[in-house]
Amino acid sequence: MPFSSAEESGNFEPRLGRSVSIDHAAQLLGVSRRTIYNRIKEGRLATLRTRTGSQRVLLESLQQFVLHQPALVSQRALCSRV
Repeated sequence: MPFSSAEESGNFEPRLGRSVSIDHAAQLLGVSRRTIYNRIKEGRLATLRTRTGSQRVLLESLQQFVLHQPALVSQRALCSRV
């Protein structure tokens, strides 16, 4: 399980619980996996790698992305109500 840089200071804090899979991130934002990969490539979403090589999206970066993309959220909310 990956650890934050706090591990070096003796404060072991797992980060895996604060991240989601690429699929889950796509579901949360209502977009495709490809869109998530594009946002990662653009530097708009932060990720970490697990020991097994899986890439996970940090929840904090998802929250920041949503805060800076209010139209995305409001459009998705409107579409889901119809």
